[in-house]
Amino acid sequence: MRAARGGQGPATWGQRAIHTALVKLGPEAPRYNLRMAAPVEPGLPLATALGAFTELLHLHDALRTRLVERDGDLVQEVDADGALPVAVLHRDSAERAAGAAAELLAEFAARPFDLSGEWPVRLGLVLVDGLVRQVALVLSHTASDGWGMRRAVRDLTLLAGGRSAAELRAERTFAQPLEEAAEQDSPRGRRRDAAARRHWRDKLSRGPRAQLPRPDGEPDPQRRFPFAVLRSPELAAALPRAAARLRASDATVLLAAAATELGRLGGQREVLFQVVVGNRFTEPAAEAVTTLAQEGLFHLPELAEDFAATVGRCQGPALSAYRHSGYHKPQLDADLAALRASGVEPADHSVIWNDTRDPLAVAMSDGAAEAGEVERELRFPEAFPARPGVSVAVDVVAVPGAIELLMVADGALLERPQMAQFLCGVEQLVLEAAG
Repeated sequence: MRAARGGQGPATWGQRAIHTALVKLGPEAPRYNLRMAAPVEPGLPLATALGAFTELLHLHDALRTRLVERDGDLVQEVDADGALPVAVLHRDSAERAAGAAAELLAEFAARPFDLSGEWPVRLGLVLVDGLVRQVALVLSHTASDGWGMRRAVRDLTLLAGGRSAAELRAERTFAQPLEEAAEQDSPRGRRRDAAARRHWRDKLSRGPRAQLPRPDGEPDPQRRFPFAVLRSPELAAALPRAAARLRASDATVLLAAAATELGRLGGQREVLFQVVVGNRFTEPAAEAVTTLAQEGLFHLPELAEDFAATVGRCQGPALSAYRHSGYHKPQLDADLAALRASGVEPADHSVIWNDTRDPLAVAMSDGAAEAGEVERELRFPEAFPARPGVSVAVDVVAVPGAIELLMVADGALLERPQMAQFLCGVEQLVLEAAG
């Protein structure tokens, strides 16, 4: 890289939130790395592929941004010059190239990034007969969230087809991290931050103290967190019909179903989730390759007896959560510490709901399965070490022909049959709502 846009300034809210999480995770931080391995058809000359990646680095400053702790604060440094190492492998068949790309991806993703010392990008290319046939790409979560990763892959495809960074930048407006930080530090940004933190303090002062029955005594720090996956083509087919019948977004329908099932498991009518919000409500944000996603706080004071009524009750709290999902995370942590010091224990906000679906997700997937070829499946592939501050975490993922619900739960609170009950209950509510 030579003479790209550079500079330094305060970290953005998204960078601060992810940096804090990664530092707390320590050796577990690599599980937050974003990854993608894909075939390149019909193949590209190596110079073309490298040129496209160089243009991608010119286009999106976040891919050249390092986060440095300086004088008690987190700052971002965008490098105008530098070099990105690229792993280039040669194989003698398409099958072996795919295997090599998968191995590269696993190796890249398993290592933590040096957030202050290296660019948040790892790249591998696998060639067959002189042409690039596979690419393996890993980004640090400090550089992008899942939405931004998909935008990066889209832009890379355009650049490999002959477009330039200058052309794409002229065609659309998108946020760059330094500009985003400047907006957040403006009077309007500070007002937004203050309002969001007030929302959190208010909801956590009044929400439920515990959402799931907790065993007596301190939990075993060595306990495991079971992992469940429900793959459901029926859910994917029914969700848009249910949303149309209930006159709500499909995201709200799923959120209401999750709230209903959590209430059943916990035996109460009040629900509070941390909801991961993409924060891409404007065109510049929607087009950006950067990390914007943060948690909003969704508080439903009372579930309705009827699911359709619950969906209606969810719409206002969901919009409020989205509105207040951008804030200075270390300052919010300090606010909550002050709340505890005043004698107020914050409400239980250990349940996390992350609806990652995006229209590009299926198109970017490795698989080519059609809806009719996908079978419904519920499985428990593994268990994870304890996750501090988390009791339940659910990701909603779009895959070819289906929706997957991925659930991790504290084994001291929920066992596998209860996790199955939750996932199948969410699915069943949507199927019934779809008629």
